[in-house]
Amino acid sequence: MLLRDLAHVRTGDKGDISQISVILYDIENYALLADRLSVEVIRRHLCALPIFSGERYELPELGALNFVLRGALSGGVTRSLALDAHGKTLGAQLLDIEIISIS
Repeated sequence: MLLRDLAHVRTGDKGDISQISVILYDIENYALLADRLSVEVIRRHLCALPIFSGERYELPELGALNFVLRGALSGGVTRSLALDAHGKTLGAQLLDIEIISIS
């Protein structure tokens, strides 16, 4: 099961920082999300990016996790040579993370 099956994302970017909120469709899945989605999982998934630090903020009452990724935008949206280095692109990529392996 992919993250997209459980949640959607909202993103923002400022300078070289990307902020990605992962918001569950069903708050009952919060414990699963909190257990399976960490900054380290995101860094491995976005391994091509020069993320030098990240923080995870938990919002259990909203059924959401908020991630702040420093260095994720290759210098910032207006300074990067990447075609689409915005947080929206990174958020869409996160939705492909496998949360549950079905064997």
